[in-house]
Amino acid sequence: MKYVEFKKFTDENGARPIYLFEGEEVYFREKGEAILKSRFLQESTLDYTAFDGSALKGEKLKALVDAARSFPFISEKRIVRVSEFYPTDKDYEQYLKPLFENPSTDTILLITNGAKGKSGVAALAKKPNVTYVDCARSDEETIKKWIYITCKRAGLYADGITCAKLASYCVFDMSRIAMETEKLLGYCAATKKERLTDEIVEELVYPDSEYKIYELANALARKNYSEYMRVIKDLSTRGFNETSLLSSLASYFKGLYETSLCQGSDKEIAAALGIKEYAARKNREQAAKFSKGELLAVYNGVYQAISDVKCGALTPSAALKKVTANLFFGKM
Repeated sequence: MKYVEFKKFTDENGARPIYLFEGEEVYFREKGEAILKSRFLQESTLDYTAFDGSALKGEKLKALVDAARSFPFISEKRIVRVSEFYPTDKDYEQYLKPLFENPSTDTILLITNGAKGKSGVAALAKKPNVTYVDCARSDEETIKKWIYITCKRAGLYADGITCAKLASYCVFDMSRIAMETEKLLGYCAATKKERLTDEIVEELVYPDSEYKIYELANALARKNYSEYMRVIKDLSTRGFNETSLLSSLASYFKGLYETSLCQGSDKEIAAALGIKEYAARKNREQAAKFSKGELLAVYNGVYQAISDVKCGALTPSAALKKVTANLFFGKM
């Protein structure tokens, strides 16, 4: 199941013997564990045990099995957590199979993995009695819905446009979205606001640097010099010097150019380039605003400016000015 379905599933089904939270979104994995603890764990000192999965090989797996067979002292359930746990098929058959086929009714075995296992690793999601929770990064609509529902539960209205702005400012990273949403809810409660507006988001949430580079590229695509310089100035006040700006621009346009050369779905492009699916989709949207020649020319021009700084031909400030002049008033 998707993580967004997990809370409702737990409400309707109670505790399950084995959970596998798998995916790159740390926020979902941590919140899933927190929900289980709040529901079934009353005494964490006595009834909670954590293992590092990378240390559990061969006979060391017996310690995990013994813990998962133990009874709780005070709590409704004992929780045994193991992180980044990728046992081999051989270890599963020899040590873990009886536990999965006949798990304890008094213990919750909680497995939290950031990724799927490689070849030769036991497919835990398909093993008996495992409740699988997909903690992959959510799509844009799901995240906007999460913000909307969270605000609604707090008695605050937020429309789809405002939810999208908050999600975009945080580059759809759930950990930061959750933190910023909590901050906004506190602000609105303190100021007796009944509606979360674009203006409040713009005032209280600083866009992620990755989003600011996205804005910079948008300004360049529109040949909007004043907007481009506004973003440059904004970034420079937030710890970005000329060198880091040039490096970010070079990296960003390199990614756009590589994306423009790829064919296939967002998922296929993401796999080919080793990036997130959301990033692949946004790169395709952004790359479509330029020709392939323009993307390559911008990247080469910025890269050359960085090289000139490294060999002492230009100062970082002069290099950034040269790049900007060529982008808007000349050819790269």
